[in-house]
Amino acid sequence: MNQNPAAFRENARTALGDAGLRTALGRLKTHFVLKRAESFERFGDFEALREQGRAIRDYALSRLDVLLETFESNVEAQGGKVHWARDAAEARAIVLSILKSRGARTVTKGKSMVSEEIALNPYLEANGITPIETDLGEYIIQLRKEPPSHIIAPAFHLHKEQVAETFREAHTALDPKRNLDERTALVSEARIMLRAAFESADVGITGANFLTAEEGAALIVTNEGNGDLTRLIPKTHIVVTGIEKIVPNLDDATVLLRLLTRSATGQDISSYVSVMRGPRESELGDEDAREFHVVLVDNGRSKLIGTEAEDVLRCIRCSACINHCPVYGAIGGHAYGATYPGPIGAALNPGMIGVAAAGHHANASTFCGRCAEVCPVKIPLPKIMRYWRAREYAGGLAPKSIAAGLGVWAFAAKRPALYRFGARIAARLLKAMSGAPGRIHAMPLPRGWFAVRDLPAPQGQTFQEQWRRRP
Repeated sequence: MNQNPAAFRENARTALGDAGLRTALGRLKTHFVLKRAESFERFGDFEALREQGRAIRDYALSRLDVLLETFESNVEAQGGKVHWARDAAEARAIVLSILKSRGARTVTKGKSMVSEEIALNPYLEANGITPIETDLGEYIIQLRKEPPSHIIAPAFHLHKEQVAETFREAHTALDPKRNLDERTALVSEARIMLRAAFESADVGITGANFLTAEEGAALIVTNEGNGDLTRLIPKTHIVVTGIEKIVPNLDDATVLLRLLTRSATGQDISSYVSVMRGPRESELGDEDAREFHVVLVDNGRSKLIGTEAEDVLRCIRCSACINHCPVYGAIGGHAYGATYPGPIGAALNPGMIGVAAAGHHANASTFCGRCAEVCPVKIPLPKIMRYWRAREYAGGLAPKSIAAGLGVWAFAAKRPALYRFGARIAARLLKAMSGAPGRIHAMPLPRGWFAVRDLPAPQGQTFQEQWRRRP
């Protein structure tokens, strides 16, 4: 599937016509949204926890350089190695260099959005190395040659019948008459296929949910145990993650874990929380030497610091904003044509891949504010989207119709008398255009808006006129 953020409009139109996708997206409310609400109610004072989480992330971002250097020192003191990658190309080259030094031919991978971001899998395949995704959702979409459609549930857009069809096409060595009608059968088959991959992999690659500077540790959360099998069985483990994942210590990480799991899946805690510190000790001596590498990826993150979009780096990748977004709920993740969909993508993508490529994402918002309301670390996502919209306009990248409309509005807004006159005329014209019962069903310009909704008609007077006539 071609990842092209500039094709957002076309992708969205296609997604709106996909009946199967609409059914799948309907599960957002019955799964993630409901479970999140229940977990928050069980916890109690969740607002206080959110404030604590925001403070931890803000502190870490304000001392990013110091914490990262401390992390590097503590990792290397434990026998590990930290690598710094300025962009996706450097990150890929570093990973390939490690793999070649170990003579690797196959690697198992835990779910990692950063590895998706840097397009690691196709790069490894082009260099003769076979990556095998071990998260069930990632494994499914890898077989289908699709990118993830959701941050924590990569195959959320699929139905079990589609997964069964994919398994029959890919697992040709198994009995073609086997029963794959139930989800348990699909999970069992994936377990069988992945077990062999775990046992034969030369290197394991994971992401990290958090990095702790004081301990020199990387943390991952999983529900399937694939993360531990990926990192423990091979002799070499590589962590690929973004520089913003750093926090001061494990105490801070545990606060964020409480926020992450409840916001993501509604769990009080995930099935597995793995703390990774340096290479695993070997009982066989030097001939069985273990290696632990951490690749810290910038790829546009540092240039957001000091801008109005800096707060987006607080993100802990829980997907709560995605799960509650009416736009994502209508078109899904693939329409965005980028690694990060939904509100977090709309706030992050323009900064990482450019406003020219991802400006559509920041405009794909109703500004209902739900994303900011549910964010566990209180990222002001609509504010950041408005920032990218302003950058798009200032750079001459906004559509000409929008730029012209804003120009006319700005001209009038700077002239109060003209603005009041125009508002009076518009209020009366719109009232005259309305049909029963006091609603406007169509207008010449915003036709797309009226395709799915009506507009309440003004009552014929402006606010200022009504204010002057108040008792």
